[in-house]
Amino acid sequence: MLVLMTTDCLGGVWNYSLRLAEALREYDVQIALATMGPAVNDFQRQEVRQLSNLELYESTFKLEWMQDPWDDVDRAGQWLLSLEEGLKPNIVHLNGYVHAALPWSSPTLVVGHSCVCSWFEAVRKCDPTPQWNEYRRRVRLGLGHASLVTAPTAAALDSLRRHHGLFRSAGPVHNGFDTAADPMPRSDDVVFSVGRLWDPAKNIATLDRAAKDICRPVVAAGATAGPDGQRIDLRGIRHLGFLDQMLLREWYHRAGVFVLPSLYEPFGLAALEAAQAGCALVLSDIPSLREIWADAAVFVGPEDHQALAREVNRLLDDSSLRRHYSYLAQQTARTYTLHRMAMLYHQTYCNLIRGVNP
Repeated sequence: MLVLMTTDCLGGVWNYSLRLAEALREYDVQIALATMGPAVNDFQRQEVRQLSNLELYESTFKLEWMQDPWDDVDRAGQWLLSLEEGLKPNIVHLNGYVHAALPWSSPTLVVGHSCVCSWFEAVRKCDPTPQWNEYRRRVRLGLGHASLVTAPTAAALDSLRRHHGLFRSAGPVHNGFDTAADPMPRSDDVVFSVGRLWDPAKNIATLDRAAKDICRPVVAAGATAGPDGQRIDLRGIRHLGFLDQMLLREWYHRAGVFVLPSLYEPFGLAALEAAQAGCALVLSDIPSLREIWADAAVFVGPEDHQALAREVNRLLDDSSLRRHYSYLAQQTARTYTLHRMAMLYHQTYCNLIRGVNP
């Protein structure tokens, strides 16, 4: 089976795409990975070279959620159609919305990783401004044309329906992550977070305010500047910059507590990685994180920095309580495997090829 898959190189969707490609080797699935957005970096090229079932097709067309993207989005659409014509894939797997409205010859699966409208709802507490009207129109059109739509949580799917109307959907396919076979020793000497630190949805500013009242050093990895000039200056958090997966793994094992303070998080893969490494989790009390973690994490109102500091300190001060939440998080994380994720995607691909409704 050959799958033409779109991705971007900004972090979460890139990691998702490569992990899914790796896991799909078990099913003899070949991936033609078409990139848009920022250029592929040297580290990402090294990751690609390790996957025998993946071939990279590169572009730097603007992504649909960037500023004034539509000329680029249209050119990207023509490029993608030319790739489909040459490659003859069995499935087109789109990690975006707008290009689902193209006249594809193959069945299309759209995976909803995030959405500007739900971002505004969660972060700005309002509807998108009029400048996003064209985005809304095109996303609704794309979702309506997709052969099938899924997302990593039921909460994310519900949000897409609320903002963009009805579409053909399957149940959620949760993201997966497999821990390394040789776990590192734990030291529990820091509080850790990771993500697009510049993105207000990640709400790192609340953790930065809480850091002065937390009894251990607070460190965070990820970019502090975004592609359209977004920026955050950290005062209470030690910034580690970009870390590859090996270095991230080391910091997960140094952290007694992992904090994900997001206002908006369709899944939260970083929390899954941290839990696999044995961290206790302190998470924002939002529907998607509740769906994944239930009683296996400590939940805090996403904008209450005092409660955040208090709950983190409670875990740091009580080693037995910390071990309890570490155990619960680790046990929960073990249910979200790459094998299960790949099995569900392969099943979905096969159903689409056969024309079977979910």
